[in-house]
Amino acid sequence: MDALQGFVGTWRLVESDKFDEYMKALDVGFATRKIGNVTKPDLVVCVDGDYITLQSLSAFKNTSIKFKLGEEFEETTVDGRNSKTTMTVNNGKLVQVQRWNGKETTVERELKDGKLIATCTMGDVVCKRTYEKKE
Repeated sequence: MDALQGFVGTWRLVESDKFDEYMKALDVGFATRKIGNVTKPDLVVCVDGDYITLQSLSAFKNTSIKFKLGEEFEETTVDGRNSKTTMTVNNGKLVQVQRWNGKETTVERELKDGKLIATCTMGDVVCKRTYEKKE
């Protein structure tokens, strides 16, 4: 779990590029997209032994997933999708693959210049969300 120590902590969303397009590609409804576009969630990353917890905390909705790397688990996403999700570490990136109804999306989280960058890909739509660590 040493590869994940830099991710541990609370991160504040500061920039989001093409998030509406990404949510459209996921078939997220209009009202939920509008809320999602103005919400600035905190991302909390914790490591406890073999388990990792990711929490998304906002005024709109809080979600939490707890998992072991490489083991598929059931996830209910913030927009209500029920997916089979697998998390791995690849080249220093925390990679999340969600599969549901024959579809697949990937979220790669990496550390760059003291920031956490989440690159969300659904088909040919790529969204980048940038987080800064809260002190």
